[in-house]
Amino acid sequence: MVFTKVLAFLVVAVTVTAINGQHDPNYWGGRDVMVHLFEWKWEDIANECEQFLAPKGYAGVQVSPVTENVVSEGRPWWERYQPVSYLLSTRSGNEEQFRDMVTRCNKVGVRIYPDFIMNHMAAGDSVVGTAGSTAEPNNKEFPAIPYSPLDFNPTCSITNFNDRVEVRNCELVGLKDLDQSKEYVREKLAELMNKLIEIGVAGFRIDAAKHMWPHDMEAILDSLDDLNTEQGFAPGSRPFIYQEIIDNGGGMISREEYTHLGAITEFRHSSKISNVFSNGDLLKWLNNWGTGWSFLPSEQALIFIDNHDNQRGEALNYKSARSYKMANAFMLAYPYGIPRVMSSFDFDHSDDGPPSSDGNTILSPIFNDDDSCDNGWVCEHRWRQIYNMVGFRNAVEGTSLNNWWDNNGNQIAFCRGNKGFVAFNQENYDLNQRLYTCLPAGTYCDVISGNRSGSPCSGKQIVVAKDGTAQINISTDDEDGVIAIHVGSKV
Repeated sequence: MVFTKVLAFLVVAVTVTAINGQHDPNYWGGRDVMVHLFEWKWEDIANECEQFLAPKGYAGVQVSPVTENVVSEGRPWWERYQPVSYLLSTRSGNEEQFRDMVTRCNKVGVRIYPDFIMNHMAAGDSVVGTAGSTAEPNNKEFPAIPYSPLDFNPTCSITNFNDRVEVRNCELVGLKDLDQSKEYVREKLAELMNKLIEIGVAGFRIDAAKHMWPHDMEAILDSLDDLNTEQGFAPGSRPFIYQEIIDNGGGMISREEYTHLGAITEFRHSSKISNVFSNGDLLKWLNNWGTGWSFLPSEQALIFIDNHDNQRGEALNYKSARSYKMANAFMLAYPYGIPRVMSSFDFDHSDDGPPSSDGNTILSPIFNDDDSCDNGWVCEHRWRQIYNMVGFRNAVEGTSLNNWWDNNGNQIAFCRGNKGFVAFNQENYDLNQRLYTCLPAGTYCDVISGNRSGSPCSGKQIVVAKDGTAQINISTDDEDGVIAIHVGSKV
C-alpha cells in the first residue's frame, strides 16, 4: 500500500512538472521578449538571430508554419495555414535550411517557436503543395502523409460559434477538420512535433486551439519528447506551448479550459491596449493593467499589440506608428505577461502575401543604415523605440512596478524597482513635470529618442538629481510620446 501511494505521488509529480514546463518559454537568462518574423525565409532568420536579435537581447522567434502548404492563386499569407503534407518545405525554405536556422539561432541564445497546425488540413478540390505533393481535400485524401477520410471528422460547417461541439468537430472556413481522438492522427502529429523538437525548437504556437477538444490536445502534448540537450536546453526541459484562443468574454468556449496545457494568446490584451493608445481609455486607468482588466494570470498570458491576423482588422498596427510605438513601449515596460513583438511586411489588402520577386519567391529584407528595413518589409522589431524597450525589459528583470504617477488623465509615469523609469504623454498638451525616477543620481540616455553611444546620447538626456527626481518633458511635437531610462542607459 505504501509503495502504491508513493508511485501514485511520483506519477502526479511528473505530470505536474510536465504541465508546468509547458508554460516555460525556455529563454536564456536575462532575455524576455519574443518576435514574430512573419513569413521570413529561414536563411534570413538565421542571419537576423546572429546579427541583430541576439545583440539586441531578443529571446526568441515565432516562425511561420514549417510544413508543406497549398499553393494558392495570388500567394496570400493564409496559404501557409493550409497543410498538404508534413514535409518541411515552404516558401521560407527546405528542411536543411530550417535545421541550419534553428541551430544557428540556438547557438546565440535565440529560441525558435514554429506556428503549428494540428486542427486541420487544406481546403479545395485537387491541390498541389509547395513541395509538389498533391491532395484532394474535398475527398479528404492527403496521400503524402497519408491521411484518408477515416482520419477526419464528418463534413459540417461551423455556423454557431456558441455550439462547442460544432466549433470543435466541424470545418472552419472549409478546412478539413482532423479527428484528434483517433490514435493514428495523434501519432502523426506527435511524430511531426517530435521531429521539430529533435531539430531544436523550443516550443510551439498551436493554431486554432479552441477548435480542438482539450483532452485530445493533452494526449498529443503528453507524448512529446523533452527538448534537445544538444541544442543547449537543460535536461528535462519541456516544449513551451502557447495556444491561439480568441476569448473576449461571453463565449461558450473559454480560455480557462486550456490553461493547463500551456500559455494562451491573450487577445483581450491586444484589443484593450489598442483601444487605450488609439485615444480610447485614459492612460491613468492602466495602473492595474493585467488581471485587473480581466486578463489571465501573467505566467499564462502570451501578450501582443497585434498579430498576423488581427493587424488586418481592429488592432493597432504599424500604420499608426506613433501610437503603435507607445503601445509597445507600455507592453514592454509593464510587468505583465510573456510579450511578443510583431514584425510585418507592408500590406494594402488583408490577403496580401509577403513581398516577392516574381509573385512566388519571397524577397529578403534590405537593411538601412538606421537598422530599419526596406524591400517591402516593415520590421517593427528593428524600430529603435521597440528594440530599445526590449533592452529596457531585460534590464529591469525581477523588479515590480512602483511609484505610479498620473495627471488624472493621459499622462502617466512609473518605476520598475530602482532599475528603470518610463513616462507617457497622450494629452494634447506638453508633459513638463518633475517626477521621482527611483534611479541613482546621474545622466541617462532616453532610449526612446536615441541610443547610448559611448558617453554621449544620440537622443534626449535625462538628469536625475540626488533625490532621484528629474525634470521630464514630453512635447506634443516630439516624434514619440514616451521616454524611458534604465540603469544600462546611464552615461
